Amino acid sequence: MQQEITRDNALISYNIKGQGEITLLFVHGSYTDQTYWSEQVEFFSTNYKVVTIDLPGHGKSGRERENWSIHGFAEDVAAVVKELNLQRVILIGHSMAAHINLIAAVIYPDAIIGFIGIDIFKNAGTPLPEQYQSQVHIILENLKSSFEDTNEQYARMALLTDKTPSTVTQRVIRDYRNAHRSLGMAITPEIFQIDKIEREFLPRLPVKVNLLNVDYIPTNEDGLKHYASQGYEIEHLIGTSHYPMIEDPQAFNTALDKAIKKIEIEVHVH
Repeated sequence: MQQEITRDNALISYNIKGQGEITLLFVHGSYTDQTYWSEQVEFFSTNYKVVTIDLPGHGKSGRERENWSIHGFAEDVAAVVKELNLQRVILIGHSMAAHINLIAAVIYPDAIIGFIGIDIFKNAGTPLPEQYQSQVHIILENLKSSFEDTNEQYARMALLTDKTPSTVTQRVIRDYRNAHRSLGMAITPEIFQIDKIEREFLPRLPVKVNLLNVDYIPTNEDGLKHYASQGYEIEHLIGTSHYPMIEDPQAFNTALDKAIKKIEIEVHVH
């Protein structure tokens, strides 16, 4: 059932399904929404309380916010955990949402027992190489004059592959083109400097980093070894784009279930 809370002038739409001792809180990546988790909601709600949200500026959530930031989204996630009095929470974040959840887990650690990132931290704590800095400047300039086209171009170049099914490609492109402009203009520069958040918050994360990373772009583990103070574990997914949860939900659910079960064992052991 769809419900909502308000924080910093914006409605946050959320859904709860299922019951269980452990809550799985799913947070979508930039420009998408909670419907990307629909296959996971069905699969996991038989054994867990499953909460999905639309971040402000996305999906059915409000857009009436003055200032957009990744830190602000982290406050939104923490607000949902507090408002719903969620206990024993495993945070599951795709792409940018892994950074959102990372900050949320550091600023409000009490209820968090696990952390799972989807296709992220592939060069943790490492700034973009010099040769890409000029491209970043061009992208940021192009966003001002041609927001929709620039977003589509970025998604095709960095997030999708030649082998991505057309239904997935069309869905992602539509969402990137329809993104909330003022949010996108504020967030994109932050995303290009996301290594700052990784260096500041990964060492402070109170739980282990669990990753489900797709092989279309390989993961360089050096940064994780250096910054993930509670350790990390990576399950490598094969053959999809940046969106394994909608492209191959069956394989994704199997891998995610395995990661969740490991967290449960570790929590009970300790």
